[in-house]
Amino acid sequence: MVSETVSERSSAVQPGAEVLVASNRGPVSYTLGEGGELTAKRGGGGLVSGLSAIGPETDAVWVCAALGEGDREAVRRFGGLLAAADTGGQRVRMLDIPADVHTAAYNGIANSVLWFVHHMLYQTPLEPVFDADFRAEWAAYEAYNAAFADALAEAASPGAAVLVQDYHLALVPGLLRERRPDLRIAHFSHTPWAPPEYFAMLPDDVRRQLLLGMLGADRANFLTARWAEAFAVCCERTLGPEYAVDRPGPDTPDVLAVAPEGGGRRTLIGVHGLGADGDFLRERSRRPDVEERMAALREQIGGSDRKVIVRVDRTELSKNIVRGLLAYRRLLADRPEWRGRVVHLAFAYPSRQDLAVYREYTAEVSRVAGEINADFGTADWQPVVLHVKDDFARSLAAYRLADVALVNPIRDGMNLVAKEVPVVADAGCALVLSREAGAWEELGADALEVNPYDVAQTAQALHTALTMPDGERAARSARLAAAATALPPARWFLDQLRALTG
Repeated sequence: MVSETVSERSSAVQPGAEVLVASNRGPVSYTLGEGGELTAKRGGGGLVSGLSAIGPETDAVWVCAALGEGDREAVRRFGGLLAAADTGGQRVRMLDIPADVHTAAYNGIANSVLWFVHHMLYQTPLEPVFDADFRAEWAAYEAYNAAFADALAEAASPGAAVLVQDYHLALVPGLLRERRPDLRIAHFSHTPWAPPEYFAMLPDDVRRQLLLGMLGADRANFLTARWAEAFAVCCERTLGPEYAVDRPGPDTPDVLAVAPEGGGRRTLIGVHGLGADGDFLRERSRRPDVEERMAALREQIGGSDRKVIVRVDRTELSKNIVRGLLAYRRLLADRPEWRGRVVHLAFAYPSRQDLAVYREYTAEVSRVAGEINADFGTADWQPVVLHVKDDFARSLAAYRLADVALVNPIRDGMNLVAKEVPVVADAGCALVLSREAGAWEELGADALEVNPYDVAQTAQALHTALTMPDGERAARSARLAAAATALPPARWFLDQLRALTG
């Protein structure tokens, strides 16, 4: 079995960790050079900041999967416990799960089924189709989750805290509970949670397995109350009356929990909205490489009096980039006064290009952008400046130049771009925000609301944002920035840890 193989290899991890984090992607990745040399690249984000925040005095380990040949070679050389110099001093255990198992679990189930369900992306007349191929991929997903559960069970000290991350590892809490009932386990969902009617598309046994897997945790945590409630309703409708949902009341204002009928261990459902790291963003956005990219972008924008609409996204289907471009096209068509006076900086960084539907979507983004430039562009004005190569410094430069930020996802667990742009924008920015983004709960009062499917409404919102008086824009942007940074990544992580161990 895959789990047995991984368990045997996990002996390189010294047992006894007090805090463990489990995620598909770890805080470091490796590339393998032609000469056999390994180059390590550290990642960023809330988990990396959070684990660093607990301090070196805490015995912690991060368990992740090897994602490429460089990672697999690092596992072979280091025995799975990676070099501290590569990981910033963190103990990182990388699991060399067979590539075919990982591909089936990650691309076949996590990204092509669970992601599509929670983001409601299926074209239902044709998909999904749950057949023999699906069942083979589901078996790989089970083996993949079991490999993580084995490694965590071996590495954890008695009563340790384990924080399991996201839809890739939804079965881990239940599997780990079977192996180590002494552990305190939390699961965090970084995506939305599907409404029960959509979740019901999954095969009945798979739905139960997913929910019971997550209910193996002491705490099931979500980015917003909306996603937490959707999970609770799915538990009620899928697991039946034997599982009861306790909702907040006068005596328990903060409790939402799922527990088997007749008592037993409850799973508390928590809400922890991830915020932007304001201090880091402000400092990083003032470095020389960002200044250089601002100069290059200003040259591409052209006239200094031109307004700038910014979007920064991966070409993920749920991000709704194509409809955003169509709304911009509608703005130029319906309001010719904006021609030559506004530029759309659209950064669309390719994502999941090993899946055909993502490659097609990425190509469509480029096609529509090119069509807008061909139809409306002039010798001295390019309406859309499209960049497809990921460049963090250039993204920050665009943030600083933004008069308007366009964030219009079909559905999004949170969306940090909506929170980051107001923090960095030099003159403050207006935020055009989809009501289907998790960030809407925190930012909606000062954003311009759009239905992500309504191109005409989005075009009108862009016009309203572009014509917003400077004082109002600055005031809104300041309030947006304050709300966006209320729960920075380190505190977000520590709040979950305290809730689990307190």
